[in-house]
Amino acid sequence: MDGTGLLFYRQVPLLSAHYRVATYALRDETRDMDRLVADLAQVVDAVAPIGRRAIVIGESFGGALAMSFALRMPEKVSRLVVVNSFPFFAPQWRLRLATLGLSLLPWGAMRAVRRVTAARLHSRHTHRDEIARFMKLTARATRHGYLNRLEALRRYDIRERLSDIERPTLFLAAEQDHLVPSAAQAEFMAARVPYAVTRVLQGHGHICLIAPGIDLAAILDEWTAPPDS
Repeated sequence: MDGTGLLFYRQVPLLSAHYRVATYALRDETRDMDRLVADLAQVVDAVAPIGRRAIVIGESFGGALAMSFALRMPEKVSRLVVVNSFPFFAPQWRLRLATLGLSLLPWGAMRAVRRVTAARLHSRHTHRDEIARFMKLTARATRHGYLNRLEALRRYDIRERLSDIERPTLFLAAEQDHLVPSAAQAEFMAARVPYAVTRVLQGHGHICLIAPGIDLAAILDEWTAPPDS
């Protein structure tokens, strides 16, 4: 939801040994998922100018965007990795409450909110230095961006279209996710996406990609390895 693209920092050097890696910031001034999908298409075209296809990895809101992208532009996706995400955010009243809270909250208090909620959002083994870095990086997020992405989620529902996702998909779900019922959502989606598998990240919370023990490069290698390797 922060939209900065910066919280992938721990995974970039791990993936870069075998892949060309790109992260990017979501535009803050739109609440239109189609506009965000078009932006992602431009990133893929820039990073993979020959084949114009990529392994697309999205976490939480990014997972919703990644799946929306795979539905609209399947020709640009070779594989899809969805981390702690959902096909529809429920209950919707939580989105309305979050929108109201962010609208009224003095923006300077947002850092304190992140600090208070850290224990419920981060994996239990995430070092305090990593949480401090998280706090610093997410301070760049804007109220406008948060509110627009919350509105995008209110309009987002791909439950009836999951069977149309044509690419091999890996759903990663944190066992101790207190924000989203990730394991249940992953199971729901994998049962409907034709070429999908799930993996539960034991002992991890919603913000897991900065935690120790999560290596997306190793997970990708294991997922894509031939059965007899």
